Amino acid sequence: MLPARRGTRPPHTPELTPRPRPWLQALGLAAVVLAGAWLGLLIVGNVRTPVGPMNTTMALRPSLSGGTRINISPLGALSLDSHVAPVRLDVNVDQLDPLRSQALVDHPERISGLQDEVAGDVERGTLDLAVRSCVAVVVGASALGLAVYRSPRRALAAGGLALALLAASGASAYATWNPKSILEPRFSGLLSSAPQVVGNARSIVTDFDVYQKELARLVTNVTKLYDVTSTLPAYQPDPSTIRVLHVSDIHLNPASWKIISSLVEQYKVNVIVDSGDTMDHGTPAENGFLDPIRDLGVPYVWVRGNHDSRTTQHYLERMKNVHVLDDGRAQTVGGLRFAGIGDPQFTPDRSVVPGGDAAEQLAGDRLASALRDQRAAGKPVDVAVAHEPAAARETDGEVPLVLCGHLHHEGDEKLPYGTRLRMEGSTGGSGLRAVERTYPAPIEASILYFDRAGHRLQAWDAIKLGGLGETTAEVSRHLADDALGRRPHRRQPGATRTPTAPSRTSFTPSP
Repeated sequence: MLPARRGTRPPHTPELTPRPRPWLQALGLAAVVLAGAWLGLLIVGNVRTPVGPMNTTMALRPSLSGGTRINISPLGALSLDSHVAPVRLDVNVDQLDPLRSQALVDHPERISGLQDEVAGDVERGTLDLAVRSCVAVVVGASALGLAVYRSPRRALAAGGLALALLAASGASAYATWNPKSILEPRFSGLLSSAPQVVGNARSIVTDFDVYQKELARLVTNVTKLYDVTSTLPAYQPDPSTIRVLHVSDIHLNPASWKIISSLVEQYKVNVIVDSGDTMDHGTPAENGFLDPIRDLGVPYVWVRGNHDSRTTQHYLERMKNVHVLDDGRAQTVGGLRFAGIGDPQFTPDRSVVPGGDAAEQLAGDRLASALRDQRAAGKPVDVAVAHEPAAARETDGEVPLVLCGHLHHEGDEKLPYGTRLRMEGSTGGSGLRAVERTYPAPIEASILYFDRAGHRLQAWDAIKLGGLGETTAEVSRHLADDALGRRPHRRQPGATRTPTAPSRTSFTPSP
């Protein structure tokens, strides 16, 4: 046998290094391109742009189905099937710009051109976003390609492929663009609990011009409302006077916290009393709405309304400055002794059959019995709190003053046995329901002045602010006719009470 030639390889010797597989190389490059483009969009692929008087953030995000998501804090989000592409358009409504809003207030003639201004702002923002996104995906893919392959040529190839991918996505979105998607939005967050409050989407599209004008009026008047609440006249009674702010039926209106905070500061309030319906559906998702209570700087006395759940109550019980009243329990807060009971009905839960006035009167009887027990123990209650007037009236003769809400209008009534019933209007202007009514409910609250020595109501200021679309502010002073110290007549247990005709109201509370 002849020896093998030098430099030649035996015919059956296997290769030591496997040949690279093209499909694996392509798959690896695709992974680098997608990851780099995604990182680029996350880091720099967003644009902050004004849309009318609002500050918004627009961004493109990777997606399997495309579409548009409009985030409206704190209510939730709207999802639209606007296009089919591997990218989704996210629009975050950040905040109302005070300077641009004030310009609308000072120059109302600009409202007529607000629709064109909004359309122009959206167009400019979209173009800016497209340019920024192109730069983001190219830079992101190129940088990651350079880090992985250590080759400028492959890094440029990754950037080019990323740009081509974005261009293809844009072409797909353009080809599948569906302007009618706004007719069938999907709701999430708080909006998913009550999509009916948003109104009929079809009517918004059909009457878009009217909708834009009304939206502009809403923005204008909310700005005026904030300005009015910062300049409300303050009352300076005797320094020893106890000042109590009575609010009710906020119904998830975030503007209420600004108003309440302003009133606390202007009137040097010692205690806030909330007679319920702070929420709308009592879901755990709504709990974050209550967080501003911690920052009000004063004790917050609260009873459960028929739109507040036990979940809501438990959440508030964990706040240090909140005093939850239920089952007739009494607490001394800010120099006054309060006792209250939560509403026995929870009407947003359709699985619960409401008990009507009979359930309310039974709850009122329980509260009255607790008041008698407190007085017998030598610790009489100064102020009782319930949500519904039907329950509050059952305390007649057992307490000098009882506070309630529920009917979304202010009222004052001297009950047959001498107890004064103070019914507060809606401090939230009926909440989101305000956008459904031709004449929205006003925003109402009261400042109650108590004598520190006798713990008796001396006077109150009824504060009424125009609801959505209104810019009026009204403060009226009322003196209590029992300011000289007359006490209510005690009603004997089991005594019948003369029925009192209910006050007329133009608002029908939701069941």
